[in-house]
Amino acid sequence: MQKDVYTFADLQDWPNATAGITPPIRLSVFGDPVAHSKSPAMHNAALAACGIDAQYIRLQISPGELADAVRLLPENGFLGTNVTIPHKVAMLSLMDEVDDNARKIGTVNTVVIDGKKLRGFNTDGPGIVRAVRSEFSVDLRDLRVMLLGAGGGAGRAIAMQCGFENCERLVLVNRTFEKAKALADELQPLFRSTKLLGPVARLEAIPWDEAQLKFQLQHTDLVINATSMGMKFSDPSPLPASILTPNLILYDTIYTSARTPLLRAADEVGARSANGLSMLLHQGALSFEIWFNREAPLDAMRIALQQSP
Repeated sequence: MQKDVYTFADLQDWPNATAGITPPIRLSVFGDPVAHSKSPAMHNAALAACGIDAQYIRLQISPGELADAVRLLPENGFLGTNVTIPHKVAMLSLMDEVDDNARKIGTVNTVVIDGKKLRGFNTDGPGIVRAVRSEFSVDLRDLRVMLLGAGGGAGRAIAMQCGFENCERLVLVNRTFEKAKALADELQPLFRSTKLLGPVARLEAIPWDEAQLKFQLQHTDLVINATSMGMKFSDPSPLPASILTPNLILYDTIYTSARTPLLRAADEVGARSANGLSMLLHQGALSFEIWFNREAPLDAMRIALQQSP
């Protein structure tokens, strides 16, 4: 019987756990938790649209199970897997090969199974580039960006991509200032240039302080929220509406169906905004292209995401 979520125990007894299931399970997403993931809807729509005889499922894998779980994938007939919280950093060291982008970012969110070899990639960074372009008709490289949640995971991938794109300016904000400062130091070589921006530097890390945030927003075009603030409807906005202005663009990487607190704050001041569904779509499409070496059916994937509960 098909399950909404499979476990490590299932993976250890895969032939019995998946007996009679068609099409065969060939792709997955590892996470803890993972029941909320919309990736199966998107990828199963893509597989069907392309006539590929395979399906994609959720795998609930704890950190202690990760190493053993990933080693079981080749013998169980998997083509690959996606990786979400909290496994992206740990997955890097479990790969036989890692592409340059994933190595520089320091995390893996897409795994290709090539025989018995595991190859790691990261599509989070390129995904945000495509998402911003599709939502706001502007390129990341042309924007002054403030990134909330620059301590690791998706925030780190986005920060690194801003550097790779040579964006106009990047301000890193994190509750633990030392993490943002360490990432800024790492990114410094990517932001050395002759560009002049007046009273502010091209790359800064700042503490989570309202006065400093308000000042930096005067020199910002795009705010990206990569924190978990907004996962719950009752969460406060990571930035209060009182310091936002209508000229800002706000992108929340959280993709709940309801407007997140940050997006509601944007609505209050009349600023353009979007949630993380487009980033999920584009990083997923990039994963599909890596697995199958063909263009992803974006329209089918987008419709599936929009219809997913």
